[in-house]
Formats: sequence, C-alpha cells, structure tokens
Amino acid sequence: MSLNQDKSKLSEVEHIKEKSKYLEGTLQDSLRDEVTGNLYAQDQQLIKFHGSYVQYDREVEKERKAQKLEPLYSFMIRVRVPGGIATAEQWQVIDDLATKYGMPTLKLTTRQAFELHNIFKHNLRQTIKEINASALSSIAACGDVNRNVMNTVNPYTSAIHDDVQAVAMKVTEHLTPRTTAYYKIWVNEEQVVGPHEEAPVEEPIYGKTYLPRKFKITFAIPPYNDTDVFAHDLGLIAIEENNTLVGFNVSVGGGMGMTFGDDTTYPRLGTVIGFAPVDQITDVCEQIVTVQRDYGNRESRKHSRLKYTIDRLGLSFFTNELAKRLAQPLQAAKPFHFTTNGDSYGWVKAANGKWFNTLYIEGGRVKDNEQWQLRKGLRAIADILDGGDFRLTGNQNVVIGNVTEAQKPLVEELLEQYGINKHQQVSTLHQHSIACVALNLCPLANAEAERYLPSLIDKIHLLLHNNGIGEEPITIRMTGCPNGCGRPYLGEIGFVGRAPGKYNLYLGASFNGDRLNVLYKEALDENEIIQTLDPLITRYAKEKNQAEHFGDFLVRKQIIQHPAAT
Repeated sequence: MSLNQDKSKLSEVEHIKEKSKYLEGTLQDSLRDEVTGNLYAQDQQLIKFHGSYVQYDREVEKERKAQKLEPLYSFMIRVRVPGGIATAEQWQVIDDLATKYGMPTLKLTTRQAFELHNIFKHNLRQTIKEINASALSSIAACGDVNRNVMNTVNPYTSAIHDDVQAVAMKVTEHLTPRTTAYYKIWVNEEQVVGPHEEAPVEEPIYGKTYLPRKFKITFAIPPYNDTDVFAHDLGLIAIEENNTLVGFNVSVGGGMGMTFGDDTTYPRLGTVIGFAPVDQITDVCEQIVTVQRDYGNRESRKHSRLKYTIDRLGLSFFTNELAKRLAQPLQAAKPFHFTTNGDSYGWVKAANGKWFNTLYIEGGRVKDNEQWQLRKGLRAIADILDGGDFRLTGNQNVVIGNVTEAQKPLVEELLEQYGINKHQQVSTLHQHSIACVALNLCPLANAEAERYLPSLIDKIHLLLHNNGIGEEPITIRMTGCPNGCGRPYLGEIGFVGRAPGKYNLYLGASFNGDRLNVLYKEALDENEIIQTLDPLITRYAKEKNQAEHFGDFLVRKQIIQHPAAT
C-alpha cells in the first residue's frame, strides 16, 4: 500500500504540483508581474522543475530592509549536462550568457551541471531560450524529478567509457519529463531539446504529481568513483569484461541531506542490490523511479527521498516490489573495486589518440582575478577548439577533452598565457576539496563554504607540511548547511556550517567514497578546527601504515567510533 492515501495530509508542494497543469501553473503571470522581482509563492516551487531557483543577495538584505525595499531577488539557472560532456560551442554560449545576463562567472556543480547566478526576472525567459538553442536544457535540472545524470568523464579510465556514456544519455532522455509547459513558457513552443508531445500532455512515468522529492542517478566506471556513486538515489556501477561493457551493478538509497537536531534525518550510502545487463538498464531505472513515485513519503518532505522509503518499508520489500515490475529479475552483483573518488590531473592521451587535460577549478567557480584569468583563458580555448569538448567532473573541475595532437600545443600555450597552468600548482588537499555555493547567494546557508574553504585548507596544509606529509591526499568537503550539496559526509574531513564562522567537524570517510564520516565535534570556529586537527594529523604522520589514508587511520586507531567498523 502507498503511504499517501489521505490527501489532507499531503505537503503543500503536492497540492501545487497537482494543480499546476503539468508544471505550467501561473508562471507566465508571475513573469509578467513587474511589481516584484520574485514570483508568486506557488510558482517559486514550480520553477524548480524548469531548472531555476529564486535567490537574493543576503549581504545587501539589511540595507534594503532599512530602505523599505524587498530583497534583491534574482534567479539561479542550472543547466543539465548529461554525463558532464559539453561541446566547445556550448561552453561559449554559457560563457556569453553569464556576461549578458548574470554574475560574470560560471559555477561548475558537484553534479556535472553549469549554474548561472544573478539572473533577474526580466532576463529569465531569454536566458533559458538561448540555453535551449545550444542543445542544452534546464528542464528537470531541479525539482521533484530525475535530475542531471552523471557519468565518469575521463575516457582514458576505461575502454568502455563511450558505451557507458551512451547508456547515460539514453536514461536521461527516457526520464526527462514530457510536459510541454517548459517549451511553451521559455522557448515559445520552438522545441529544440526534449521529446515532442502534443498538448494536453500526460506524464507516463511521473504522473500528475511527479516524484515525492528530487531523484539523482549517477554512473561510475571502476576503479574510479569520481561521481560518488553511493551518494545518490540510484547508482550504476559499470562492469567490464574483456574490454566490453556487460552491464551494471545497481545501488539504491544513497542521499546526503539531513536536518540538524532531527535524528530521523541522516545521510545514507546506497546499497548494492544486484546486477543488470546493458539492455535492461533503462527499464531498471524507470521501475525504481516508479516504486519511489508510488511509495515515497508525500506528507513530510524531510523524509521523502528514496533512502527513507527503503528504510521505512525495508530493503526486502523494496527489492520484491521492484522485481514485480521488472521484465527480467536482477542478477547477483558482480565484483568491483574503487580506489578514489577524486580526479586525476594533467594531460593524458586516450586510446582514440586524443588528449585530455583535467584542470583544478577552485570551488568550481570559473572566474578571473589578479593572479590568473581562468574564465578568459577557457573561453579562448573554446574559441579555437575544433571538435574538442569540455567535461565537467563530479568534483567541480573541468577536463579539456578530445584535443588533437596538432591542437595540444595551442591549448597549452593559452593555458600558459592566461596563467592557468600556474594556478594548477596547488596542494593535493586543494585538489581533493569540494565546496558548495553557500553565502552570499544560497538562502539555506548558515555559514560560508566556497569563499572560505581555500583559506582554511591553506592552514590545514601547513599542519601536514610541518609533519612532513604536505602532499598527502585527503578529501575535504565543506557545505554551508546540512543539506549536503557538496557531499560533506563523504569527506575524510567534512565541515558543515552551523552559524557564521562555526562548523560541525566530521571525520573518517573513506578515500574512495564507500564509507560515511561521523560527527566528531560541533560548532567549531577556525582556531578550534586547527587545534582539533593538529594532534590528529601529527599522530597520523607518525603512526600511519604505508599508503594508509587519513580516514582509514582514524577508524583503525578507533579515534572515531565508526558504526561500520564495529
């Protein structure tokens, strides 16, 4: 039985979705309203399905209140990049849009998407229209649907990368909402991206009220877990035999979000429930989505993700229900092994003879400053890159991909000219870090993340350097709130903002992303963070085994009490 029989108990968002005419709502009226820079309350929910959130600059809020002005509302637009691969021409378009309509930077997200910030309401329609003209899209980049499908982006990691990417693209297309409202509102029904349907439309997979909450799918190709496959509702682990993709192990129930002070909310790693051959994967994805559609909690949005559905009903119930819906049952999971959830940097030549160069992008923010001109340099590369591409990683970095032998010296020259190569000379701590946007733009943030983490890492790196292990790789994740956008609970060192300048410290995740960290201390300021980490790093340097990672050391020495180790 579904949990949601009594409609009087449904959350307000469920009623908004049901009345929305498949996500159209009153968005067009909201966009025409010139009295406010915001949208009507119900449309603030619906626009998420179209790939946008309302934001405001929190640093000028007090001043505007004193002037009796509403907050300085603007919008974030998230652009889906399935599998993380964008053409050079698409990079040019996104770069142009940031200049014309938004903050003059690009944000590369932890889920292989672009974000444009500070888009004002009167520019929303034109911005999204131009995104679609580039054969990218913002539909389903947010909202209670399957979002951007991730995949390992480095083809040199495996001969099967292109085959996995093809499956990821197929899953993306299959699970994209069928509503015509997106095209009607944003591109005047000139449909460039997405399936064509005649109105009135029905959603064959999602139904009128879509999913209870967001749904995230990622692919990973062992031995690299650079997409954090266990952090997602549905993870698909590629299985390779004799250089051939034979199928995927299926992981379900991952998710990072939690709420402070509410023990009924928690991060959870996905559970591997079996193996499916390639030709079955689209059906497996659809049926897992439909189980969540039918049994997910629609009363409490805090408890509506798939992880809570599985834990509430039991894994055996979930797998039995899934088996009833599948054309073929899942097989036993096949062996696999992950070594890291980080990126590998620098130039590598792939089997196709093309070159791929992974660049570190601090906090995923593509911008220019006095030291280097990252944004201008990458744009210059996009302008000359014939047949190459830009690949967004799950760690907020970018790979300049499919560079020919002839073009490689030209790309390298531009990397030098704009100071980008010099910017790559950072510690391994920086290279293994992730930070969410947080302040000043995210309304949920309690503390800084993107703007603060680099300076904190400098201080932590000094601790390592003083102990003779300055280049030891340790994953560090920071978010401004507990919702987990930067996957802080998978950092060997994780910081979650409690208040301005105060962070909960989490320790003990694995280096390859298959073990969560645990809360170590609460509400620490910077001095307390350094004072707490200093003796731990000193002990690690003296007592670690050869090639032992920091998180594994803390668990082995029982410095943290990890449930998985008991």
